[in-house]
Amino acid sequence: MSTRIARALAGTAMVGLAGAALAQTVPDSTVPQTGLDIPENLQIFGKVDPNVRKATAIVNGTVITGTDVDQRVALIVAANQYNLKPEEMQQLRLTVLRGLIDEALEIQEAKAHEVTVKSDELDQAMVKVAQNFGKTPADFGPFLRSIGSSLRSVRMQIEGELAWQRYLRRTVEVNVSDEEVKAILARMQASKGTDEYHLREIYMSAPPERAAAVAAALRQAMEDMKTGKAPFDYYSKTLGESTIAASGGELGWVRSDVLPTELATAAGEMQVGQMAGPIPNSGGFSVLYLEDKRKVLEADPRSARLNLKQMKIAFPAGTTQEQAQERAAAFAKTVQGINGCGTVSKIAADIGAEVVDNDTLTIRDLPAALQDMVLNMQVGQATPPFGSPNEGVSTLVLCGRDEARGGSLPSAAQIQNQMEEQGVNLRAAKILRDLRRDAVIQYR
Repeated sequence: MSTRIARALAGTAMVGLAGAALAQTVPDSTVPQTGLDIPENLQIFGKVDPNVRKATAIVNGTVITGTDVDQRVALIVAANQYNLKPEEMQQLRLTVLRGLIDEALEIQEAKAHEVTVKSDELDQAMVKVAQNFGKTPADFGPFLRSIGSSLRSVRMQIEGELAWQRYLRRTVEVNVSDEEVKAILARMQASKGTDEYHLREIYMSAPPERAAAVAAALRQAMEDMKTGKAPFDYYSKTLGESTIAASGGELGWVRSDVLPTELATAAGEMQVGQMAGPIPNSGGFSVLYLEDKRKVLEADPRSARLNLKQMKIAFPAGTTQEQAQERAAAFAKTVQGINGCGTVSKIAADIGAEVVDNDTLTIRDLPAALQDMVLNMQVGQATPPFGSPNEGVSTLVLCGRDEARGGSLPSAAQIQNQMEEQGVNLRAAKILRDLRRDAVIQYR
């Protein structure tokens, strides 16, 4: 499935070279000149209402209708289970419209270079997208209509991504020298044992007169993310102003020495799954989310493969919070009687609990709240009870753990491939900027 569709439907984690690339997280504040003749005390002539927002556009003759926007928004909302306020939905519509404009420009540029996508290729990709939604090809169309989207909308998105990728492969060439690869490998070896972080970032600029308002907006976004209203990816795309906003704020794996001081300090104090912010940063504020952390080229404890038994009791429909707490307390006393995995089946039978075995998960596959707990458990120990009034209460019993192997340097070929991919992405961004600049776009 294409990268843009994957981002729209489920979000992504684009992992780059381990500490090898410097991430541009904020606009360069060392170059304040705009290159434009703008007076310091300017006056606006005319009645331009910034609150009047255009919902549709014609891009070099290609019409983007309000229906196109609505159907793409519906797909994103359904895939990510967003719960948005009206003003947030409007912001998402604007973001989607910008994406549809870029999509139209990419398809036009590809066709201008005689790059096309065959119908059978689109059919194959549609099958994969349907599977991601848990649908068969026959069921996918009715499902899309039920959420306010359409097969045509998804098909156009696939066509745009495939055509653009094929166009880039044909027209963009990036050469990486052996010396560049050797330098990257040397820096990685020198960094062995240092901490690195898999981070996402939302950056908003904030001149002094707007600092309080920007900080408040980011605090509200953090609160909304904590309550599950919308994920980090959404707020990065709708609020973020950095070059990584469109990718969901994805910084990838970075070491503290390549981050601004304020961000490095925050990252060092965060636990996996935590957010921090708003953090003052280069004329604005940042919000960080720590996806994961590890030490460069060393064995990562969170990669250890686990052998687990889950013991679970379900709550009857209509169980209140108070009743759930009472049953969880009784379950907790039962859990204290677990002495190794060999006792789990008998204890479960005594209380009418279900037991599920799993030997395929790693520690990082578990929710963040359980990861640190399991890291410190010995074989035969159980976690405290966890769950919810709707889903019941469970415990995980650790039956075995295969420790992760020590990290190793990537091969020169792997480094070269990743550097070439980064080069293509940078070139693609420049081509798209040029296409936007030269486009004839009419908003309606």
